[in-house]
Amino acid sequence: MSDGALNLNDFGDLIERPSSLVRRQATERRKRVAVPPRALGRFDELGSWLSTAQARVPVTPIRQPRAVLFAGDHGVAALGVSARPAGGAVELVRATLEGVSPTAVLARHAGIPLRVVDLSLACPREELPEEVTRHRVRDGSGRLDVEDTLTPEETERAFRAGMAVADEEADSGSDLLVLGDVSVGGTTAAGVLIAALCGTDASVVTGRGGERVDDLTWMRKCAAIRDGLRRARPHLGDQLRLLGAVGGADLTAMTGFLLQCAVRRTPVILDGVVSAACALVAQRVAFRSPDWWLAGQASGEPGQAKALDRMSLEPLLDHGVTAGEGTGALLALPLVLAAAALAAELPARPEESEDAQQAQEPSGAGQADPVESLSDEETPAIAEAT
Repeated sequence: MSDGALNLNDFGDLIERPSSLVRRQATERRKRVAVPPRALGRFDELGSWLSTAQARVPVTPIRQPRAVLFAGDHGVAALGVSARPAGGAVELVRATLEGVSPTAVLARHAGIPLRVVDLSLACPREELPEEVTRHRVRDGSGRLDVEDTLTPEETERAFRAGMAVADEEADSGSDLLVLGDVSVGGTTAAGVLIAALCGTDASVVTGRGGERVDDLTWMRKCAAIRDGLRRARPHLGDQLRLLGAVGGADLTAMTGFLLQCAVRRTPVILDGVVSAACALVAQRVAFRSPDWWLAGQASGEPGQAKALDRMSLEPLLDHGVTAGEGTGALLALPLVLAAAALAAELPARPEESEDAQQAQEPSGAGQADPVESLSDEETPAIAEAT
């Protein structure tokens, strides 16, 4: 995408579906593996998905996975919609940077780098490292129930920041990204986006968050989502304007990140309701983009279930984990790594010779069916390793 005016319609042209030809080649190779078909369950499906994402058969094992967390505070938290205090996301970020959050523990034991990107934390910049705050757009997002969360200029800056992070990760060699958020009030913003895009009522998408809030807090959250929904509906035809109205800087950046990852053909594991909401907005921008994402886990949030169903994404795990901050996606990471290893390293029988294949074909079947063609750049990548 050019450095000129931001036009989300460009993503529809830039994002391609993974090759169906590669998927067929991966399926054919799987038939020649000694392990019986369907014996590996969903690992076969994941292996095929990774082959199409990499445009390579057999798939290459994942070498450089990385976790990226987008952080921000939301003005709507001042209404008491969360068990955490308004402006409290910085404490969650500090715990992650100090290595004592669940996300940090899981990333450390998985041996993968963990990156935190501050878009709108409500704290002085000097309290955090410069590499964390360099993409900050503002100190806290506006109250979505009564005002836009971002100005148009801030919305574009946040969206471009997410795109820049995706480019930085792709350029550094990351071959699988784990996406999460660190926020207070973020699930409320996510609920507004999902309700607006799914055409449903606030009560249908309002969950109790990672802290499992009490009934009174849930009612305040439901009311805030309903108020935000009234403000969101007029902007359903303009996703950038929708994000600025109710999404906040962190969710806007996550949406740009997801779309640019799809442009760069970098697969992403989604976490909970916040990443699902951003993915749903991104799908509205470019309908092919969900082909590049996996749903890591079912968080129990009704909004997440609604969004994933709309995108036809099935979570890999359902263990009742509500901690957020990328924990569910990180828990799913070993399954994806295992699927890649199995698809890459299980030996396959050599293909039958062309003469033997032709001998088994009925008359008139010697001509190949038309299949999707690949560019000259893609063709060497999908050749069977010898």
